[in-house]
Amino acid sequence: MLMPDAGVIAGLMARYRAQERRVLVAPHDPRARSRFEDTVYTLCVLMGRRTAAEAVIAAERYIAQARPDQRPGDRHITPRRF
Repeated sequence: MLMPDAGVIAGLMARYRAQERRVLVAPHDPRARSRFEDTVYTLCVLMGRRTAAEAVIAAERYIAQARPDQRPGDRHITPRRF
């Protein structure tokens, strides 16, 4: 399976966490809920998972494996030497 760049997934996870907090603060806000659901859908598609919980776990593992020297959610990109 072709996987996206770890930086893309890290950015998506940061957006997921921020939107998750907004929905928890205002669960009846339809705009916040819609944005969160769109992000969850994108995360599920990119990670090839059916549920948000599975996609989040897969994304966190993927980020940790791709960039073991950084925490999930870091936006710093480490240059690679070929």
